[in-house]
Amino acid sequence: MKLTGKTALITGGASGIGRATALKLAREGAQVVVADMNEAGGHETVQQVRDAGGEAAFYRLDVTDFQQVEAAVQFAADTYGGLHIVFNNAGIGANKPFLDHDPETYDRVVKVNQYGVYYGMLAGARKMVELGIKGVIINTASVFGYVASPGTFGYHASKGAVRLMSQSAALDLAPHGIRVVAIGPGAVDTPIIQGYKDAGLDSHMARKQMRGQLIQPESIADGVYLLCLDEAHIINGSTVMLDDGFISFK
Repeated sequence: MKLTGKTALITGGASGIGRATALKLAREGAQVVVADMNEAGGHETVQQVRDAGGEAAFYRLDVTDFQQVEAAVQFAADTYGGLHIVFNNAGIGANKPFLDHDPETYDRVVKVNQYGVYYGMLAGARKMVELGIKGVIINTASVFGYVASPGTFGYHASKGAVRLMSQSAALDLAPHGIRVVAIGPGAVDTPIIQGYKDAGLDSHMARKQMRGQLIQPESIADGVYLLCLDEAHIINGSTVMLDDGFISFK
């Protein structure tokens, strides 16, 4: 278990990629703080971690509130004595044609997907520097940070921003020994694509990947785990594509 003794804070940990990653990191020895607005789902993730023999705690978090993000970071450090991994994974989508896209919807998507990542990077990095920990911050971008798709303007804007924010933060934090990496998942079978499923578009999304199937959250969790390892020290400032070839043949 290569993450024994390390503490990980995971936003959006109540379901999907966040839940799968919490389970994966805990199985590899990490102490995990599951942060999410969904209390029922968050507690369920914690229980699953504990049932598997891992250690986890839940923190109710709205990532659009910087003070709450700071408090979640402090909770992780107080509960487990450190902060080595921050996975800024919380995200939402909105499927609306551009001409029907209202400012309120755009603001909400950007606030969660972009500002939530910024807040997590800032609060997490400050705590790592304070504690003298050379940790890693991982941010969830997307293939939609590279290619366009109809009806998801705000999502594209926010995920494209995550790519460049990760690069910029990596440069500034390198002197402190803190790595910042983004991941670019493809079409993952999580609640965020429910709207596509309802519209019967899930098979269309699956065909965009080399194996012709939706990616399972556990596969993304495996990729995140690898980036957490000390052996991944050379990977910094990059967006690592976890997309089963989605981008490679577009």
